[in-house]
Amino acid sequence: MKFKTIDNVSLKGKRVLLRVDINSPLINNKIVDNERIEIASKTINDLLRKKASAVILSWQGRKGDKDFTSLSYHHKFLNKHCNGRVKFVKDVIGRKAINAIKQLKYGEALLLDNVRYVNEKSKKLVKKLKPLFDYYVFDGFSVAHRDVNSVTGFKNMKILIGREMQYEIKHLNELEKFKRPLTYVLAGKKPDDVIQLIESKIKDVDYVLTAGVIGELFIIASGHKLGKKEKLFKKLGYFKLIPRLKKLLASGKIEYPLDIAVEVNNKRRELQINGLPIDKMIWDVGEETIKLYSQIIKKSKTIYLKGTLGNYDDNMIFSKGTKAILNAVVESKAYSIVGGGNTADAVDRFINRKRISYFSLSGGALLEYLAGKKLPGLEMLKNANK
Repeated sequence: MKFKTIDNVSLKGKRVLLRVDINSPLINNKIVDNERIEIASKTINDLLRKKASAVILSWQGRKGDKDFTSLSYHHKFLNKHCNGRVKFVKDVIGRKAINAIKQLKYGEALLLDNVRYVNEKSKKLVKKLKPLFDYYVFDGFSVAHRDVNSVTGFKNMKILIGREMQYEIKHLNELEKFKRPLTYVLAGKKPDDVIQLIESKIKDVDYVLTAGVIGELFIIASGHKLGKKEKLFKKLGYFKLIPRLKKLLASGKIEYPLDIAVEVNNKRRELQINGLPIDKMIWDVGEETIKLYSQIIKKSKTIYLKGTLGNYDDNMIFSKGTKAILNAVVESKAYSIVGGGNTADAVDRFINRKRISYFSLSGGALLEYLAGKKLPGLEMLKNANK
């Protein structure tokens, strides 16, 4: 894949609509500076150096969720990285926003507020903004799997990519040359997309090491009962996935936890899955699982890791699995691929991110790309190239 970048055209005196993804985790109910904001700032700074005016579109959270909020905090951090040259308007397509866009000078940037304040099924976003710009710069691989107006609605404009997309596409091209054994380490809290990935790649992958929710569901599929955690899974509707997991187990490529860790009297206690069920929540994998997974990782040539193996962030006594496996990955000689916003936090706590071959700021988009799905954002770029 090769697309036109902001370096391929003269942008002096041009008006640019820039779509980035600065959707950020809440830490103690606050947005904090992070790498998504930092890499978006690189594109903004380069656009301003080229004497363009840049209007920035992004979102934060979803309506009804705890992290659904204004981009005012993001603005503060963008300004930190852009020498105070980014303005902010608490509006998206209303009179305030349109006036602010029209008054913007070349060499200045403007961040519009959370684009999810506007109904993305409505065509108003595109209708109001498209006539005001010369170029649309798409710079958010982590939202490339979303077919919504703020991502693909500007497909009929002149389209370029920024620094974040350049980085991601460079490494996506490298993935075509992967070596075997190929190992997936899949954990975290969202099983549906992970199952789709395994199903689509089960013939190509050599080992699938599971933990977290998906690992615990495989424990159930293997014939064990979890106990307290099982009630939660039934409530969430995860039991409908069990027949699909049983089929995957028949491949002989799936590894699930041999032992787990729970909390007893504020201390970590490990037990083998033969000791289940237990009236405790499961918070991590145990020592035997860590040993087995580390051995497989050591002999792998390509590794894709998504998610954390335990509840490392709330209680550090359950960080053992996540920490050990991340270290096994970077100590191996494999080409390593790590993706996802929550995974990023664990990586920064336990290892040096530079030791990962390809660290993607995307979770869902990378997952879908690896599963062979067409991403609307990438398809838009391909069509723009024709």
